[in-house]
Amino acid sequence: MKIAIVGLGYVGLPLSLQFARSGVTVLGLDIDAGKVEAISQGRSYIKHVEGGAIAELVKAGKFSASTEFARVREVEAVIICVPTPLNKNREPDISFILETGKAIAPHLNRGTLVVLESTTYPGTTDEDLRGVLEAGSGLKAGTDFHLAFSPEREDPANPDSKVGAIPKVVGGLTPACLEKAKALYGRAIKTVVPVSSCRVAEAAKLLENTFRGVNIALVNELKVVYAAMGIDIWEVINAAKTKPFGFMPFYPGPGLGGHCIPIDPFYLTWKAREYGQHTRFIELAGEINTAMPEYVVHRVIEALNARRKPLNGSKVLVLGLAYKPNVDDERESPSYVLMELLKQRGAEVAYYDPYVPVIRPTREHPQWAGTRSVAWSREVLKGFDVVLIATNHAAVNYKELAEVAACIVDTRNAMTGVATSPGQVWKA
Repeated sequence: MKIAIVGLGYVGLPLSLQFARSGVTVLGLDIDAGKVEAISQGRSYIKHVEGGAIAELVKAGKFSASTEFARVREVEAVIICVPTPLNKNREPDISFILETGKAIAPHLNRGTLVVLESTTYPGTTDEDLRGVLEAGSGLKAGTDFHLAFSPEREDPANPDSKVGAIPKVVGGLTPACLEKAKALYGRAIKTVVPVSSCRVAEAAKLLENTFRGVNIALVNELKVVYAAMGIDIWEVINAAKTKPFGFMPFYPGPGLGGHCIPIDPFYLTWKAREYGQHTRFIELAGEINTAMPEYVVHRVIEALNARRKPLNGSKVLVLGLAYKPNVDDERESPSYVLMELLKQRGAEVAYYDPYVPVIRPTREHPQWAGTRSVAWSREVLKGFDVVLIATNHAAVNYKELAEVAACIVDTRNAMTGVATSPGQVWKA
């Protein structure tokens, strides 16, 4: 069997490797010629994906990459893994999905299966994507070609998260579409979970990430409340999670990051308004999480004030640009917001991240493009008035940080267990 996977990013590349390891011949398609060249040379451009795994499968003829979308005519199935961001008005932007549909539609063969994996609102697959595929191909979905939705469940840098072992939810436009999709994923994924429609599968993904967003908002709010009471939220969570039933630990932070949790709930709230429904609970959670960077900056101001220093003119090092530990993915990272807020208040801002040596151009924060991470050294660290830990990378030497930095604001509980002096570390 030969399939195409469109979009060779944090979702598409690991999925391509899993299918190729399972005996399927995979053609990766991407508009980024740099990614295509890297794959052809057996190199990885994602930190947690090993280049050796790519090289081995390329050499074996099981994995190749191209920018030529016309090659869709060579395959039996097409899986779409493209971004679904929010636009400047914080509304869903499914343009990448629609443009991909338009690009592959003229080259679809009868009987081809098209599966969307990009997180989106219910109705995208059977209305929006279906429309552009049918218009561009002259074929009818469910009759001439098959259409399905199967949400991605990628968890970058989690050693316990293996693509082949994570159950795969699948919904088809028709029963025949569902059977085709089940057969496809059954080749590479251990457990396939069929549902009655594409919309159920789309809604399930939104529920998964909204659930996380709402619970993170709860602990973020409690962080502020308990701090006012002189109680450490991290100690509270560690105590509560010893309960073997009825509790699941979530952890606070400086805000939400990544391409899922900060975005997906807004896809649901936007679509709900079309049906006259108001998602007050979800929107409140979004407000709380969005307010966290302001709270963190306030704590930085308090920490500096305790040392008789104003934020205006102080040198601040933001430690960690990636949105989560041990990855090089900085999409939607709250560190960008923190840097902006600090700079607006007159601080001199720099960042350190061993996995993001230079900031890539982004639509949301173009002004930081090309900014480089400072080097890690005792002399460099001594030059900052305060170090703000925004991401707790395991590669960071927190012991050395404690020995050198005069003031540390810790949003990730990274300094727990490290010897520090009184008043040196502030929780935020």
